[in-house]
Amino acid sequence: MSVAIVGAGPGDPGLVTVRALELVRACEILVYDRLVAPALVAKATGAARISRDGLTQEEVNELLVHHGRRGRAVVRLKGGDPFIFGRGFEEVEALAAAGIEYEVVPGISSFTAVPGLAGIPLTTRGVAAQLTILTGMSGDGSDLDYRHLAATPGTLVIFMGLKRLEELADNLILAGRPVDEPAAVVSRLSSPDAQTRVGTLGTIAAVARDLRTPSLIVIGDVVASSAQLRVAIEHASSMAPSTPERSPSAGRTISGSDT
Repeated sequence: MSVAIVGAGPGDPGLVTVRALELVRACEILVYDRLVAPALVAKATGAARISRDGLTQEEVNELLVHHGRRGRAVVRLKGGDPFIFGRGFEEVEALAAAGIEYEVVPGISSFTAVPGLAGIPLTTRGVAAQLTILTGMSGDGSDLDYRHLAATPGTLVIFMGLKRLEELADNLILAGRPVDEPAAVVSRLSSPDAQTRVGTLGTIAAVARDLRTPSLIVIGDVVASSAQLRVAIEHASSMAPSTPERSPSAGRTISGSDT
C-alpha cells in the first residue's frame, strides 16, 4: 500500500487501532496533524516526519501525491476519523486522480469518544433516540439552519463551535430550542488539562467561557442523565466503608450549573 489515510483517534495514543499503529511503525513518510499525540508520532521511528502545520490542504495533497508516486510507504495521520470533518476524502480524491493506491484506516471519532470519556451518553433509552452531528459553521460559510436544528429531536453534537458558542446557543433558543435544555462542553479530553463544563443552553456560553480548543459541545437531555449518573456514583462511593470506587470522571475537572 502506497499511501494510507489514517485516523489517530481522539488524542490518547492508547485509543488508536491496531492497524493504525502497524502502519505508523512501518511508514517511510509520516504527515501528521498538530493535534495528534507526540507519543504516537514518535512511533514512526524510521520515517521522515512532516507536520501539516503551515501547509494548505492543496499542499498536503501535493505532498501525498509526490511521495506516493515514488512508491514510498506514506501515512497521513489525522485526528479522530479522517472522514468526519477531517478532509480525508479530499486527500483520497487527489490520490485517486493521480492513480495512486491508497488505504483508509478509520479512527475513533471525537464525536463518540469525547462524550463517552466524559460520561455523557449520546443516546439512551427513553431520553434520546436520535443524534445530529454538525460544525459550528456550514461547510460553504453560510450560517446554520437554526430553525431545522431547533426542531430536530435528540442530541446535538457540535464540532468547532466553542469560539461562537454564545451566538450558537442564542440562535438555537430564538429558533425554539428550550433555554433550560441541558448542555455541556468537553475541552481537550484525553489530555492532562481536560475539563468538562455542564449547564443549560442559556448558561453554557458563560460556564464554558475560559475553556480551550479543541472542544466538543453536547446539547440535549442526555447531559442531565450524565450528571445524575455522576451524582449517583459519587453518593455510592461516599457510602462505601472500604476502598472507594472511582468515578468515571475522576482525574478530570467537572463543573457546572443549572443541571
